[in-house]
Amino acid sequence: MLASHYRVGVTPRTPLDRPSVCHFLSKLSEQSSECGGVFDASEAGYITSPGYPLEYPPHQNCHWIITAPEPSQRIVLNFNPHFEIERLDCKYDFIEIRDGTSDNADVLGRHCSNIAPPPIISSGSSLQIRFVSDYAHQGAGFSLRYEIFKTGSEFCFRNFTSPSGMIESPGFPDKYPHNLECSYMIIAPPRMDITLTFLTFDLENDPLLVGEGDCKYDWLDVWDGLPQVAPLIGRYCGTKIPPEIQSSSGLLSLSFHTDMAVAKDGFSARYNMTHKEVTDSFHCSMALGMESGKISDDQITASTTFYDNRWLPRQARLNNDDNAWTPSEDSNKEYIQVDLQFLKVLTGIATQGAVSRETQKSYHVTTFKLEVSTNGEDWMVYRHGKNHKIFHANTDPAEVVLNRVPQPVLARFVRIRPQSWKNGIALRFELYGCQITDAPCSDLQGLLSGLLPDAQISSSSSRDMVWSPGTARLVASRSGWFPAPAQPLAGEEWLQVDLGVPKTVRGVITQGARGGDAASGATADNRAFVRKYKVAYSLNGKEWNFIMDSKTSLPKIFEGNTHYDTPELRHFDETVAQFIRLYPERWSPAGIGMRVEILGCDLPGRTFWWFIYIILYFDGGGGWKVTHQKTTSPPSDSVCDFDHGLCGWTHDPNAPLYWSLHSHGESPHKSCEDSLNSYLYMDASLKTEQQRARLVSPVVAAETGPLCLLFSYQLSGEAQGHLKVLLRDAHNEETLIWTLKDDQGPVWKEGRTILPRSPKDYQVVMEGFFVHGTRGHIWIDNIHMSSSIPLKECTRKSHTNKPTVHTHTHTHPSIAKDNFLTDGDIFFASVKIVWKYSEKQTHTHTYTHIHVTHQLPLILCQHYHLLINSPSINLPFPLFPFQLIHF
Repeated sequence: MLASHYRVGVTPRTPLDRPSVCHFLSKLSEQSSECGGVFDASEAGYITSPGYPLEYPPHQNCHWIITAPEPSQRIVLNFNPHFEIERLDCKYDFIEIRDGTSDNADVLGRHCSNIAPPPIISSGSSLQIRFVSDYAHQGAGFSLRYEIFKTGSEFCFRNFTSPSGMIESPGFPDKYPHNLECSYMIIAPPRMDITLTFLTFDLENDPLLVGEGDCKYDWLDVWDGLPQVAPLIGRYCGTKIPPEIQSSSGLLSLSFHTDMAVAKDGFSARYNMTHKEVTDSFHCSMALGMESGKISDDQITASTTFYDNRWLPRQARLNNDDNAWTPSEDSNKEYIQVDLQFLKVLTGIATQGAVSRETQKSYHVTTFKLEVSTNGEDWMVYRHGKNHKIFHANTDPAEVVLNRVPQPVLARFVRIRPQSWKNGIALRFELYGCQITDAPCSDLQGLLSGLLPDAQISSSSSRDMVWSPGTARLVASRSGWFPAPAQPLAGEEWLQVDLGVPKTVRGVITQGARGGDAASGATADNRAFVRKYKVAYSLNGKEWNFIMDSKTSLPKIFEGNTHYDTPELRHFDETVAQFIRLYPERWSPAGIGMRVEILGCDLPGRTFWWFIYIILYFDGGGGWKVTHQKTTSPPSDSVCDFDHGLCGWTHDPNAPLYWSLHSHGESPHKSCEDSLNSYLYMDASLKTEQQRARLVSPVVAAETGPLCLLFSYQLSGEAQGHLKVLLRDAHNEETLIWTLKDDQGPVWKEGRTILPRSPKDYQVVMEGFFVHGTRGHIWIDNIHMSSSIPLKECTRKSHTNKPTVHTHTHTHPSIAKDNFLTDGDIFFASVKIVWKYSEKQTHTHTYTHIHVTHQLPLILCQHYHLLINSPSINLPFPLFPFQLIHF
């Protein structure tokens, strides 16, 4: 696939490790072009995992080499945010990037999970990419763009989480660079709306542009969620400033594309997050913006317009005093249409006629039909019962007539199609309704926006990869989920959503699907939907309960869809759940087809009493079973927490900077992870820009090890910080063994790497520096050279949050004191952490094969941190220290 789109071949202009290149080429010759290749970065291109954005196949081992034509050029990789690779510590499935073509080139990163890596930039003119998958647990994979690194492209991928800010094209106010694929994401907390207002806009325009969104060269896409996954709000180019955009999905994304030709001044926009006030007395009846102008002129279109351009669609605003909209001819085939930009609840329509300013003749519509759509392509005529609903409108040109929609409908696109009129069609109108999220506890839970990954959507079966459960996203998906059987038994098939953590759930939105398996009699034009369904919920994915009907005391049968495109919203009593299942009971003749969204909110602290307890358990029956494995520990087998100095580590006298020591007594704000510990730090500033601070370990004697080096770190801010671990021999020659760069977030994480057994003495060097002198910091703590941790444990990624080594051991009576934890023991256990928030409902987190000394404190702090920092939890009593219970 790649070979058909991009030039494959290498013309090296710098010395390369030719045996390694030949080795790679021999491998690549055995693979399809989709799973490997050699690319010239002089022309930007894309590399994707096989099958992207659908699930990648098992047993993949793909290799790509990318080279730049000039020795001085560097290569940048930018990842699509829709990134999903099995997240088991990158042991089994991963993408790995090396800084060069050699097998021994520095590793710039090994990545998995559902968080796309930040931009990766080579230090030289070549990069090497490897993608590996095992036999199980596939995901959507990855898509990346490679190109020659240009100044300014480091600002091309940014996430915005502040309450307000500015988004600008690279280089603004100067002209933007060529060949850009930029992505900006605005991420809001729950119950916050995002408003995006463009201040300036100047992108290359197609002079033959026919309509809005027909951009050919440079353009800006705005998405209601993740790019390429969530619904597209609009595509913009030229010099016309886009309308103000307001999103309530929690994530708004911008994708900026430029070609290699004309460059313009670009764009600037301001965003603001505002808290959404929700009350129990909420009514879904606000004006949606025709009269006020909140709905822009560009959002109003029509089938035709009267020839003199005095009766345009934008004149169809309620109480507009300059004529109205009139089509080119009076016919019931004509319509006027509004794009609401987002899926909204439509509850009413107010209409007016008009008096011509030129002739003083009056016109008004007497009846009309209503049509709705979620995508502007698939339309449904609103029905009352089995027949099309005829709305009775005006009897004169001036009076405002309000028609309530008997059963409120969900739609993004709304059409009014006049059926009868007096003297001719002339229409002014307003739409009434609300956002879905305006109702109490009705946040979208991430299916529409793409925030909920495919791995958390599952089903009893699926017909094909094209109609897998991952395609069951409301509106965003072009297809939908189809189960394997064309006509299964009622209640046999199910679609499941894992919300990730327990939430308060109070509703579901269902939509039909299109597509199917030709082998089973369906075609690409197949339209399927579910007419009735049941809803089940669970906290652990194992024990399930149905939503019950209070009148019959039986599982409630919910009314589903009557059309494959039009969504239907169904509420039920607030229920605490992490897992939601929908069981189809009746469906359309074309079979079962579903797209869904879950409505809910974070658990409110005022309703539930939260507490947490820990269960340690081992193999065996009623007693504890502890296994020991004695090892010989080197003198360095201890943790340096910097509470009592540098533990034999020293500052490098040849480095321009020294690490600074933060004492634990300096801050009154303490938590379980840092209340007892000091740490070393360096802050970004003009003085530290491009300057290195280095910490050197005591000498590690020859033939020691191999050892596992563990350390806690924070690498945060926009200053492009780098943290490295190197080995230095007696001749001051150094070897890089671990590196990390760029913003990793203001949280403690744990680094691990293997210190090899060496025939010569060596020292470990911890190096930090910043590329820029802007905001940022690097912290390190709890450095530990251990011979007791298995090497396979040393290579896996650890949990977030800093482990504290000062733990209070609770000795259980059934464990001999001298047989619990001793120096040199390898001590593993399984851990259950139980969150209980009512007498009947609990949620259990299980961790297996946990190293008690090093990992258990980390896990305890992680859960403690989640609880004390949750804005939705009101703790009735202190949670720390935790309660240890025999299991």
